[in-house]
Amino acid sequence: MPASSYPEEVAPPLMAVTFHVYDFIQASSKSEQKLKAIAFVQDYVMNPSLDKTFCDEASLESYGLMPSQKGKVTKGELEAIAKYMFSFYNQENLLKLIKDQQEYDDLSEGEKLARKHKCVSCHKQTLYTMSPPLHEMWARYKDRPELMRESITNGSQGKWKQSRGAMMPSFKDLSAEEIDTLLVWIEKQ
Repeated sequence: MPASSYPEEVAPPLMAVTFHVYDFIQASSKSEQKLKAIAFVQDYVMNPSLDKTFCDEASLESYGLMPSQKGKVTKGELEAIAKYMFSFYNQENLLKLIKDQQEYDDLSEGEKLARKHKCVSCHKQTLYTMSPPLHEMWARYKDRPELMRESITNGSQGKWKQSRGAMMPSFKDLSAEEIDTLLVWIEKQ
């Protein structure tokens, strides 16, 4: 969320459908609106028609009218799908996702790599958990970064007394450029 569109898609993204249905369902409260929206989905998926559709002309031209799903899905399954749609695809979740994405986009490339490969799960900035903190690793290896490259690539064990035998896994899938990016980030910690 928000979903990407693809040239070969046969229907609009679920998020778009959810927001669109909510735009058209009128009710006196959010809970009533959700109940009406669920009932609409249950009815429309089984008995789609141009009279019931909330789709604009461009969407109908692009996707066509949804084919009936009678015999392919039960009313109970549609209720579960609709409850999911209207619980997950909402304004609050969308705004949180946008905020989270912006925070992620603002990170340095090194921190993005560290998060992607879960380095920060074991290596904290200044605290010693099961693994040495980033600043201590840099202090020890700043004059010999090839040793850090080796540990990242092949993993290591027993280099830090406080780790009590904890093993660092290997990250052979990281390129030399990615490791250099990580080392620049670690240096700044």
